[in-house]
Amino acid sequence: VTGYGTGGTFHGVAKALKAKRPDVKICLLEPSAAPLLASGTKTERKPSGAPVGSHPAFTPHPVQGWTPDFIPLVLESGIDLHDELIPIDGPDAMQCAKDLASKEGIFTGISGGATFSGALKVARSAPKGSSILCMLPDTSERYMSTPLYDQIQADMDESELEIAKSTPSFQLIPGQEPILQA
Repeated sequence: VTGYGTGGTFHGVAKALKAKRPDVKICLLEPSAAPLLASGTKTERKPSGAPVGSHPAFTPHPVQGWTPDFIPLVLESGIDLHDELIPIDGPDAMQCAKDLASKEGIFTGISGGATFSGALKVARSAPKGSSILCMLPDTSERYMSTPLYDQIQADMDESELEIAKSTPSFQLIPGQEPILQA
């Protein structure tokens, strides 16, 4: 289960998995707001292979790193490797990224949330005992100033302050000198 940017991870991993396990099912994800592959329209190309312009099905979407405004050649050359194309809604991607951070301690970005959202969709209809692989190759530090974290306050609330005070040897309490002793 994977999305695509350049298509390199999808193409390489899908090719390797299919070579070892021909029965493996490859699920490719793309933002529902930018259904380039789902549209069935190929990217127009210059003789060099570069896109002539923006794909007609492209619209801006919040899944940074996924689905540029054209279908990359490396993706196009491996497109037959996927078995299912799954649209991912931007709000679902963001919610999954937030849930992974708050419930599982996995600090991934929007594309990681989108990938996990796709894996959850696959899991809902997969046969019992199936193994599902999804990679979350992103980290969330670069998204701190994006809508992904716009509801998180800069300062700690009372419950967060209590947690911060619960470790006597290491405390970073606003307005106080840090306690950093082993």
